[in-house]
Amino acid sequence: MSRTNTAPARPRAAAGGGANRWVVLVVLCVSLLLVALDATILHVAVPSLTEDLRPGSTELLWIVDAYPLICASLLILFGTLGDRVGRRRVLLLGYALFGVASAVAALATEPSVLIAARALLGVGGAMIMPATLSILRAVFPDRRERATAIGVWTAVAAIGAATGPVLGGFLVEHYWWGSVFLINIPLMALILPLGRRLLPESRGAADGPWDVLGALMAAAGVLGCVLGVKRAGAGEPLLAPPTAGPLLLGAVLLVLFVRRQKRRSHPLIDTGLFARPAFTTSVGCIVLAMLALVGLELIAVQYLQLVLGLSPLETGLRLLPLTFAAMAAGATGSYTLRRIGPRRMVGWGFVLTAGAVLLLVLMGEHDRPLLLTVGFVLLGFGLQTTLFSAYESMLSEAPPRSAGGAAAIGETSYQLGAGMGIALLGSVMNAAYAPGLSGIPGVPEEAGRAAANSLGEAYKVAEQLGGPAGEALHQAARQSFVNGLHVTLCVSAALLLAGALMALRLPRVMECPVDPEGPDAPEAVEGAEGVRKVPDGPAPGAERVGRAGSPGAAEPRVPATREAIEPAGSGGRPAH
Repeated sequence: MSRTNTAPARPRAAAGGGANRWVVLVVLCVSLLLVALDATILHVAVPSLTEDLRPGSTELLWIVDAYPLICASLLILFGTLGDRVGRRRVLLLGYALFGVASAVAALATEPSVLIAARALLGVGGAMIMPATLSILRAVFPDRRERATAIGVWTAVAAIGAATGPVLGGFLVEHYWWGSVFLINIPLMALILPLGRRLLPESRGAADGPWDVLGALMAAAGVLGCVLGVKRAGAGEPLLAPPTAGPLLLGAVLLVLFVRRQKRRSHPLIDTGLFARPAFTTSVGCIVLAMLALVGLELIAVQYLQLVLGLSPLETGLRLLPLTFAAMAAGATGSYTLRRIGPRRMVGWGFVLTAGAVLLLVLMGEHDRPLLLTVGFVLLGFGLQTTLFSAYESMLSEAPPRSAGGAAAIGETSYQLGAGMGIALLGSVMNAAYAPGLSGIPGVPEEAGRAAANSLGEAYKVAEQLGGPAGEALHQAARQSFVNGLHVTLCVSAALLLAGALMALRLPRVMECPVDPEGPDAPEAVEGAEGVRKVPDGPAPGAERVGRAGSPGAAEPRVPATREAIEPAGSGGRPAH
C-alpha cells in the first residue's frame, strides 16, 4: 500500500514535519528528562539507602548497575521492534512500565526488591531511549535542523543531570531515599497523555519478519559481556568462572548475532553501517567518553559527601556548574558543529575534558570550591561537546529507514560505556584505595579488611573501634580514598586522550543535503499535522545496489547534491 506526499508545494515544511515537529521535539525532550533524572537522582541517595537497607557491597553495585546493564542489553531489541511495530507505540509502553517500576522501587524494603525494580526501570528505559532518537531522526530529515534539535535534546539531558542530584539531595534531606523514585510518577502522569495526543507514529523498514531470535541473541550477548566486566570491576579474578563465563558467552553470542545479520535478507541491524568510518568512529567515541567519565560521577559524589562532609543537597548544588556547562554546550552545539566540523569538535571536546580531569587531580582532603567549580565547568562543556557531535554524526550516517536500529546502537554504546566505566574505574579506585588500609597501628587485621571495601564502610568500622585506633583508621581511609581518586582521574584522562586520537577518523566538514526530500528516505511518519507521508517502498528511480549487485541491500548516505559546511579557518566556503 502506498501513501502520497500531503504537502508537495511546501518541501521544506514537509521534510521537517511542519510546525508540529518542534512540538514533537518538546515531548521527546520531556521523555529524555524522565530517563536522565532517574540516571542521576539515585547517586546522592546511595549513602542514605545503604544505611537503611544495609546492602552488601555486591548488592549495592547491583542497585546502581542494574538499570544501565538491563537497559543496555535490551536497546537493540526494542529499537528494532519500534522500527517494525511503531516507535510511538513502544515509547508509550515504556512510559507506563517506567511509572510502575518507580512505584515498586520507592516502596522497596529489601535490597533484592530494589534491584528487581531497578531492572524493570531498565526495561522501560530501553523502550524510551531509542524511540526518542529515532522519532527525532524521522521528523527532522534536514541535517541542519536536526543538529539544532539534537542540541536541544542533549541540553535537556544536561538539565536532567543537573536537576537529579539537587532534587535528590532535597528529597533525601526532607523525606527518605525512596522519594527519589516517586518523582517519576507525576512526570509520567504528564507525559503519557501528552505523548499519546501529540507524538506522530513512525516506522522504518518493515520488509520481512522481525528477527526475534537475533534480538534475543543480541540482548543476551550484551548482558553477558557487561556482566563479566562488572564482576571483574568488583574484584573477581578475570579467569574465574563467574567472570570469564559471562564474558565468553556474551562474546560468542554477539559474534553469532553479527554473522546471522550478515546472512539475513532482512536483518535487524544493517551491519553495513559499521563499514562507514564516521559511524564506527562516532560509536567508539561515545563508548570512550562514557567509559572515562560515568564512573567518576559516582566517585565524585562519594568524595563530596564522605571526604568533604557535604550534605546531599550541598552535593547536588556543587554539581550544578558541571551540568549547566553541559547545557550551554548542547545549546550552542549546532552552531559550533557548522563552524568547525565533526572532527575538530569531537577531538577538541575530548582534549578539553581530559584537561578538566587533570585539573581535578589538585583536589585534596580540604575543600577548594573555586577549583571544583572551574574543573566541573570545563568537564561538563567538554563532555557535552563530544557527545553532541558524536551522536549527530552517527545519526546522520544512518539512513532514515534504519533510524531505530542506529539509535539503539548509539544508546547501547552509551549504556555499555557507562556500565563498563563504573566497573573499570571502580576497580582502579579499589586497587588504589585498599592497600592504604593494611598494617595500621592498633587496627585489627579483620577490621582493616572490612574497611577496605569502601570509604563508607571504613567510617563505620572506625566508629566501632573508637579511640586512637578508630581515629587512625578514619584518617588513613580518607587519605587512601583521595590517593585512589587521583589515580582514577589520571586513568580517565588517558582514555579521553585516546578518544581525541580516534576522532581524527571523523569527517572534517559537516555535509548537508541541499534537498532534504531526496529519494533515499522511505520513512513513514504519520499522525501529526504537516508531517510528511511517503511511500512504503523506494521512490521510482531510487533502486539501491548492495552486495553482489543485489538491489535493496544498501542505501546511499546522502543525496548526490549536498552542501559541505567548511570548518572555520579552513580557507574554504560553503559550496552550493
